[in-house]
Amino acid sequence: MTTIGFVGLGIMGGPMAANLVKAGYFVVGTNLSRPKIDWLVEQGGRGADSIAEAVKDADVVITMLPDSPDVEAAALGDEGILAHARQGALYIDCSSIRPDTSRAVADAAASKGVRTLDAPVSGGEPKAIDGTLSLMVGGEPETFEAGREFLETVGSTIVHVGPAGSGQTVKIANQLIVAGNIGLLAEALLYLEAHGVDTEAGMRALGGGLAGSAVLDAKAEKMRSREFNPGFRIELHDKDLGNLEVSARQAGLALPIGALVTQVVAAAKAQGDGSLDHSGLFRQLAQLSGRD
Repeated sequence: MTTIGFVGLGIMGGPMAANLVKAGYFVVGTNLSRPKIDWLVEQGGRGADSIAEAVKDADVVITMLPDSPDVEAAALGDEGILAHARQGALYIDCSSIRPDTSRAVADAAASKGVRTLDAPVSGGEPKAIDGTLSLMVGGEPETFEAGREFLETVGSTIVHVGPAGSGQTVKIANQLIVAGNIGLLAEALLYLEAHGVDTEAGMRALGGGLAGSAVLDAKAEKMRSREFNPGFRIELHDKDLGNLEVSARQAGLALPIGALVTQVVAAAKAQGDGSLDHSGLFRQLAQLSGRD
């Protein structure tokens, strides 16, 4: 039986680890908070009190962590993955981080005889639960093939997009598109409300035309009902757009529309809405029109 060490059992990582357990893998999970570990044990996995314990016997290591510094600490620290993983192990990072961080981790892993993939995910908590995430994967082609079976357990759209760091680059592009769509969806809803339109009917009409999107399908009702329980938090989207700013600057790109939506998301976080679902960006845009 393949042993998988899983580091990071939060909103996304927990369901992903549970799906790997259901698929028949022996999953050893660890997390900063003990209740998440206990939950995985209830699903049939095994808990570990440290990264070292989780990865020392693993054939595959998967991380799902909040940001680049977390991945650097987990992967490169003295008590981290590369210090304790077996030579020949496969390390798949499903976190959403900076591409240059992924490349640095891949280089360090290669020197230790550990194969790597950066495989950030899209789809939010519902798709993490039902195992239908979209994964954009960077790494060597043969390593991608070695990791495919594990990726297909947690996702339904698995695309190899290039060498190390490429998965993160595509994920950042994904987050740019999603943030722009959320912002425009919020403004469209505010516009409909201001003119007294039946917004449920209006959104159905929009969803059937060229304006239809996965964002509209997933987020319009949350905005209409003003229910923003987190599936993907504003503070995490703010982090992803910060990574966009850094990597765009490194490439010498001017992205004015992206810069605008990045500032609106940053303002929503600064106003105390960081823990809301990213559809909660509606609140910030509504306030600008005095309609909160």
